[in-house]
Amino acid sequence: MWIIAPLLCGLVFGAGLLISGMVQPTKVLGFLDVFGAWDPSLLVVMVAALAVSVPGFMLVDRSARPWLGGQFFRPGKSGIDLPLVTGAAMFGVGWGLVGLCPGPALESLATLSPAIIVFVVAMAAGMMAHDAWQQSRLAAQRSRELASAADG
Repeated sequence: MWIIAPLLCGLVFGAGLLISGMVQPTKVLGFLDVFGAWDPSLLVVMVAALAVSVPGFMLVDRSARPWLGGQFFRPGKSGIDLPLVTGAAMFGVGWGLVGLCPGPALESLATLSPAIIVFVVAMAAGMMAHDAWQQSRLAAQRSRELASAADG
């Protein structure tokens, strides 16, 4: 059951992306072009996502533990900070320039389009660069803490 639940969730999510047109960059860019030839049809997708997720989160908040897992994995931070705003801005700029976000980009790999492959490789490289940067920041912070502990 531990493998089947994520597989089914992924299949439903992928089918939703495909049916909604979110894997078509022209459709997404049309939605983002609010001052031009705006295509509001993806608004239906967003409303449907909220209609499903809000009751789901409300149900989860009442549960002591997940139905198919040992524990919940919730984010530790809930505030808005500079890394969150910066990441959201970078995501938005990338989405606006290309018309793809990570989920639809991965699903679009099935087309073997060179542009999609380049996008996914660049996205993966950006994720790896971020992880390396975070690790170097943590290592520097640990060495500063060790140095101050040794001094004090």
